[in-house]
Amino acid sequence: MEKPQAATVASEADAGAGDGADGYRIRPLEPGDISKGFCDLLAQLSPSAPLTEDAYRTRFAELARLGADHLVLVAEHAATGRLAAAGAVLVERKFIRRCGAVGHVEDVVVDAAARGRGLGERVVRRLVEHARGRGCYKAILNCAPELKGFYAKVGFQEKNVQMGLYF
Repeated sequence: MEKPQAATVASEADAGAGDGADGYRIRPLEPGDISKGFCDLLAQLSPSAPLTEDAYRTRFAELARLGADHLVLVAEHAATGRLAAAGAVLVERKFIRRCGAVGHVEDVVVDAAARGRGLGERVVRRLVEHARGRGCYKAILNCAPELKGFYAKVGFQEKNVQMGLYF
């Protein structure tokens, strides 16, 4: 079977990541991360029905085919192997700005037991670096009002209004 594109993206995104002094390593999502608490982590962000392993692997393969235009990063605790934080960036190719690109930061979450350790900041900074490296002219995100201060710490500024239409 052909190796998923995510393996290439992982090595590019992981270059120089290393282990943090706190024992957490920021790295790209891997196929086996469902067993390391990835879905439990996402449930802290937005409650939803649990994923089956087949559904997880199918979605992982779909996202891997997008190559470097979709990156999910996780913070893994070296001693336990459990995931303590995650976030994603999606690169939107546009016609405006001379066919520019925008990085959409999504699904940033830190496990309740690991908050206050700077993991969210490290993940977001790496996602923004990835967007910049992909040629994006900006990175944007939506967040709850109580998280504005956190995102301001990593360089985001409040701009415009978010609207949503849910199905």
